[in-house]
Amino acid sequence: MTRAIKILRLLAKSDAPLGGSAIARTLDLVPSTCLHILRALVDEGIVAVNPETKRYTLDAGILTLAGSLLQEESFYRALQPTIDGIAHTFDMTTIALQPLARKHLVVVAISRTERALRLHVDIGSRFPLLISASGRCVAAFGSYSPAELERAFTALRWDDAPSFKVWKRQVEETRRQGYGVDIGNYINGVTIVAAPVLDPTGRIPHILVALGIGEQIERIGISTLGEALREAATDISQHFSPRQEEERS
Repeated sequence: MTRAIKILRLLAKSDAPLGGSAIARTLDLVPSTCLHILRALVDEGIVAVNPETKRYTLDAGILTLAGSLLQEESFYRALQPTIDGIAHTFDMTTIALQPLARKHLVVVAISRTERALRLHVDIGSRFPLLISASGRCVAAFGSYSPAELERAFTALRWDDAPSFKVWKRQVEETRRQGYGVDIGNYINGVTIVAAPVLDPTGRIPHILVALGIGEQIERIGISTLGEALREAATDISQHFSPRQEEERS
């Protein structure tokens, strides 16, 4: 199972189809074992293989798995209307992120606007854990030591990087106000506002994020958008009962 997951992750990150030998070499797998796993994934429709090039890519079956999760989990059924409401009210792209293995944030829900000029992001897109406004939320409400934060911060790539001192101050502000803000740091000209969904133990299962052109958000008001996201995140938090958290653990 672990090796299959590694193969799927590698294919998801690759910009081009990969051959079996390249996959086995990259993941340090025995070629015959790698081929056996790939054939099983192809049989399930999760991976596709080009019969001429013998190269592999993710197939539509992976979407079926994700769709089943989103349909069966009552939390996700509540999450989508929430971000739809934010997107409709403020006319901007709104997404929900989920922390993944303390390394990344992955997009699990999205609501787009009808604007001709809008930012594009897809379900399954990944971002570094501490980047942008969502990263400030993770740093503010997560259990990270100052040394861990500084080490992770130095590896981040921004269009206009803040200093670590400034970033720490912004993290503290995020903790006080309940939402984080990134004004053109991650992407030039783009303002991103994010609010964490907190479970009963104080962990962050999800983060609500609204992003738009800086001038658009200035007209709305950062505090207005931030408070709306914070209130929405608080409402979503009600879906995490102590009993549910015990079952998830």
